[in-house]
Amino acid sequence: MNVAAVDCGTNSTRLLVVDASGRELVRHMRITRLGAGVDATGVLDSDAVGRTLAVLGDYARECSVHRVTRMRVTATSAARDASNRDDFFEPATAMLGVEPELISGTEEATLSFAGATSGRDRAGGPFLVVDIGGGSTEFVYGTTAPEALLSLDIGCVRVTERYLEGDPPTPASLTRAAEAVDASLDAVPGTVPVGDAHELVALAGTVTSVAALVAGLDAYDPAVTHGMRLSRADVEAAHARLAADGLAARRGRLIEAERADVIVGGTTILVCTMRRFGFESAVVSEHDILDGLAASVLAGAGHPIPGGGPR
Repeated sequence: MNVAAVDCGTNSTRLLVVDASGRELVRHMRITRLGAGVDATGVLDSDAVGRTLAVLGDYARECSVHRVTRMRVTATSAARDASNRDDFFEPATAMLGVEPELISGTEEATLSFAGATSGRDRAGGPFLVVDIGGGSTEFVYGTTAPEALLSLDIGCVRVTERYLEGDPPTPASLTRAAEAVDASLDAVPGTVPVGDAHELVALAGTVTSVAALVAGLDAYDPAVTHGMRLSRADVEAAHARLAADGLAARRGRLIEAERADVIVGGTTILVCTMRRFGFESAVVSEHDILDGLAASVLAGAGHPIPGGGPR
């Protein structure tokens, strides 16, 4: 039995297929920017929906090739904020044979923690897992399971669209972005005991992009980035370099050029988090909500695919 997990995020749309033992067969990520403009308009843009559905069509064919029999599909921050989410959910359901689930920030955080800490030595805990998404960022504390969590409406796309102006971003807009993120972080310690965490585990595209930049990679290689330890000095330097670059230069630096227009928003969140909570380093995880979703499907969650496979 092969199962699949699909995550339709604000910035990217991703697929993971695993076999009955949990062995990874396929992992794909495409930047579709489903949440483009949602923060300002409250609706999903038709072009963004079209881009995302095109990728889901590719994923449906991939799932058919791998004879996926059960699947879980989730939508996160952008869909939570959009009044017209059914314009996306209905064709996505017809395409995949499984209706997307609109998950809460709390469930997103729980799944991210499960994925990020899988395979980690629990003796290194308790962990603070930080998942920097396009529209939201999750903060989860625990050792073997989440003990406290909080989802904040800050993400690389949202911060970029709200605060960052100019190419490269103006110093004034960088200051506004950092101040806004820092103000949002005020809410974390009251819910999540960040001071008790022994290790910061950071995940999502912003983090892996910074790791690849620090490592000097020319192509994506999770064998290098997964488990890599990023010092705060390296993160600060990468943020400063990317913020000083124009868009074209950032595209040339990043292994995922499509991330260039929102990477500074993401690194702002990472830098502010490390500064605010006193972390001198962060461990990079390539495992995230997708891995948590896949594990939940193997445990019995998700839905069988009608007719034996996606359409």
